[in-house]
Amino acid sequence: MTTPMAFPDLSTSVVPFVVGLVVALALIWAVWMGIRFRRREPGPPDPADQPKLPRTGPVHEVREMREPDEMPHTDGGHRLTPHELHGYGNADSRRSKDQRPRRWSRGNSGAFGGGPGRT
Repeated sequence: MTTPMAFPDLSTSVVPFVVGLVVALALIWAVWMGIRFRRREPGPPDPADQPKLPRTGPVHEVREMREPDEMPHTDGGHRLTPHELHGYGNADSRRSKDQRPRRWSRGNSGAFGGGPGRT
């Protein structure tokens, strides 16, 4: 009497093993290549290469109210395209005459879009 085998054909038992071996070797190769690339990278900077404080001491934050930039108007009334906005976005802004910060006021929701506030 013969017992039936789980894998009667040799290829059905060898192919999954070979595929698993190829995947394992590919993972080992990837880790080895990563270690090689990592060794080529420069080391951490020396303490002498670190940034230094200016001679005048630490720079402090300046808080001031600025005027909003106005969109330029066109002559013909057409919509401006981005290439027509020369210097827009990096142009100097100006300091506001009123330096008091805006505060929340009653009846104003304080959220985007306005709204009735408290109801």
